[in-house]
Formats: sequence, structure tokens, C-alpha cells
Amino acid sequence: MGESREKLWTKDFVLLTVCNLLLFLTIQMQTPTFPAYVKQTYQANDFVVSLVISLFSLAAVVARVFTGEALRTKNSKAIAVMALCTVGIFSAGYFWAGNIALFLLLRVFVGIGFGMGSTTFPTIVTNVIPIRKLGEGMGYFGLSTSLAMALGPVIGLGILQSFGFGYMLFALVVLVAAIFPLMHMIRAYNLRPAATTTSPSASAVNSAPIKGVGRFFDKKLLLPVSLNFCLSITYGGILSFLALYGKETHIANVGWFFLANAFAMVLIRPFSGKLYDRKGHVAVLPPGAIFVGISLLILSVTTSEALLLTSAFFYGLGYGMIQPSIQAWMVRVVTPEQRGMANGLFFNSIDLGIAAGSMLLGVLATHSSYSVMYRWSAVCMLLFLFVYVVSQVMAAKAKAKNAPLAGEQIGL
Repeated sequence: MGESREKLWTKDFVLLTVCNLLLFLTIQMQTPTFPAYVKQTYQANDFVVSLVISLFSLAAVVARVFTGEALRTKNSKAIAVMALCTVGIFSAGYFWAGNIALFLLLRVFVGIGFGMGSTTFPTIVTNVIPIRKLGEGMGYFGLSTSLAMALGPVIGLGILQSFGFGYMLFALVVLVAAIFPLMHMIRAYNLRPAATTTSPSASAVNSAPIKGVGRFFDKKLLLPVSLNFCLSITYGGILSFLALYGKETHIANVGWFFLANAFAMVLIRPFSGKLYDRKGHVAVLPPGAIFVGISLLILSVTTSEALLLTSAFFYGLGYGMIQPSIQAWMVRVVTPEQRGMANGLFFNSIDLGIAAGSMLLGVLATHSSYSVMYRWSAVCMLLFLFVYVVSQVMAAKAKAKNAPLAGEQIGL
């Protein structure tokens, strides 16, 4: 049993990665297509169109909070099945939505299902990955999300433009249905790995029931959650304003940015994951933050597709180094029972960061320009580095202060 648990590329790991790919693909197919569809079909104004994305994200954020707690005590397979049924059934319901109010209500339910699923699959996979290969494993697993982000919008827009809205909904339901037979072959739903914390009282913590705020948050997660939120602010500025920036700078197809970005993430994640496993987050997060900062500065002066692709490549390298490392960091410092909560917080910090970035950077762009906005976005990565370095210095001082006391206790 111990030898099999040291293998990364197990049947369960591969199946869970494919399941996560299909789930995120269904969502990424909807993201660029639904706002335009709603505006044309229901003659909706810009505020109502914005609700198509914001209500979905808010529902996913709330669902993840409670899913993380449920995964601690309930059957993870049952939660995954419930999540997929919710996404599939209510996605099919879009076809019969006769008014905008019903359409938005369906978006809320799909958001709930996605929030449950996007917390459950990563939590199960962290129990499958050997702890010594956690960074590498989360890097490979995260590729499923990156590929969905690159391929989903292209597939969704292609089906919508070539065949119509009904066929796109049919494709969404087929993708969700394809996950069920894969889930049936997974065996490690409620696997409980050994404790990952180095605390002397780890076993006591693991066996004791978690009460109060600890069910939804652990103070050990404050730093990685804050760093992930800071990174996601920059991505919110890219998602929301890159198309408009392309028009301003007369770049015809800014969609190449996302493909180059995804390519760089696919390229770097396996290497950064192994580096994280060997050296820890200190070897991965600072260079990743520098790459993202360089990308945003290049983007702020972009006037050609060559510069756009260069910016995208640097952004993908940095983003691909930081995110899986932060996720591995979060699930490593908590007890196994808290991994669902940690994964929920990880994805919520992404969604909330993107939403905050869209609003705050949008205000900056309104009062200046998109170029200036992206330069200020780069400042977020300076803040990222500052917070991280200060936290590491403080941790080193605390460790040095406690070391003599520990030495005295053992007679040194």
C-alpha cells in the first residue's frame, strides 16, 4: 500500500484530472458566449449583462465555503455527483429560459454546482497525490484548468457561431454526462492521507472535531490566500479589459494572448512543481511574481502582436509557477480534514481577486488609460513580493528566537 501511494500517475489521479478538465471546459465555454447571447436575446443593458458573470461567481464562492465543510464529514462521491447533476440539469434549462430573470436564476444554480465540483475534485486529488510530490502533482492537475481556459472559449464561440445556442447547450450537457462514467472508475473518494503538518500535536488535531471559525478558515492560510488574491487582481484586469485595450492599440486578435499564456503555463508547471517539492515555495513564488510583473509592464507598452505574445508568455510562466505552488502550500499546512476548506478558499481567492481587479482597475482605466492601468497592475506584484519577503523574514526571526530555547530543553 505504501509503495502505491508514492506513485503520482495512478489511475485515480489521471481520471480526476480528466474529470476536472471536462468540468472547467463546460464553464469556460459559457463565459465568453453568454453575455453576448443575453444582450442580443433579451435586449439587456450592460448592468444586466454583468450579472450573468457576477451572480455565477458569487454563487460559486458561497457554495465553496459550505462544500469545504461538507467534504470533511460527508461522502465526497455523493457531493461530486450532486455537483455534476446541478451543473448538467440547470445548464440544459437555459434552453427553456423565457425571460432574463429565469436565465439569471439558472446561472446562480449552475454557479452553485460549479462551486461544489471545483472544490471536490481538487480535494480528492490532494488525497491521492503522495505528499512528497504534492507540488508536482498539483502542477499537472492544474494543467486541466489551464487547458480548459485556453480551449473552452474557442470551442464555445465556434459552436455558437456555427450551429447556434441550442447545440452549444447540448455540447455542455454531453461534457457533463461524460464525467459520470469516469467518476465510477475512481476508487479513492474518501481516502484519508497521513497528516501533513509537522506539529507535535498533529494527531490530536486530526482526531479532534473542528469547531467554530476553524471549519471555514485557518489562520495558517491567511498569507497564501492574500498572495493568491493579489495575483488574481492582475488577471481580472486582463480578462476584463484586454479586448478593449486591443482595440485601442489596433491589435486585431488579442485572443492569441490567452493561447500563448496557456502554452507557457503548460510548459512551466511540471518543472515549477518539482522545484516546489525540492525547495519549497521560497524557490518558486518570488521568480513567478517577477515574471508576472515583467509581463504587465510589457503589456502596458504593447503596440504589436509580437509584444503581446511576449507579455503573454511571461505572464503564463509566472502564473503557472505561482498558482499550483500556492494551492500545494495551502493543502500541505492544514490537516487532511481541512483540505476541502483550503481548496475552497484557494478558488474563492481567485474569483474574488478577479472581481476586485475588474472593478478597481476599471476605475483606474476610466480616469487614465489602459496602459497606465496595466502599470498599476504591475504594482500589485510588487506588493505581492513585499508581503511575501516580510513574512519570510519574520518567520526566520521567530524560528531563530525559538531555536535556543529548544536547545536548552534538550541540554545543548
